[in-house]
Amino acid sequence: MSESNTNTTFKRLRNRYRLVVMNDDTYEEVVTFKLSRLSVYIGLSTIFMLLTGLTVALIVFTPLKMYIPGYGSANATRELRQLKIKTDSLEQAMQYREQYLNSIKGVLQGDTSIKLDTTALNIPVTEITTD
Repeated sequence: MSESNTNTTFKRLRNRYRLVVMNDDTYEEVVTFKLSRLSVYIGLSTIFMLLTGLTVALIVFTPLKMYIPGYGSANATRELRQLKIKTDSLEQAMQYREQYLNSIKGVLQGDTSIKLDTTALNIPVTEITTD
């Protein structure tokens, strides 16, 4: 049964059809095409592949690729990384300066609360043996 089903499917794909474009006022045939379903499928697939190929080529071989997120030149990526490092170091320097100024302000206002180091050191005791 499957052979007859596939046979009829191929037969339907190969059946010939006529596409006629006519002038509506005079009923004159302007263009006539002889087509089959298979040729229409192949033609549409070819057009789709060509458009996809042209789109990919347009993006790859032109400066449009710079608009793709995550894509850029190695030089721009390196500069961006250096700027990020500088920004981080400047933020850390500003934080240290603000902490220093707050400490000076506290001393000038008479704030005598001393913040002690809360980390305890565990120093191992070494035994000295004499012979």
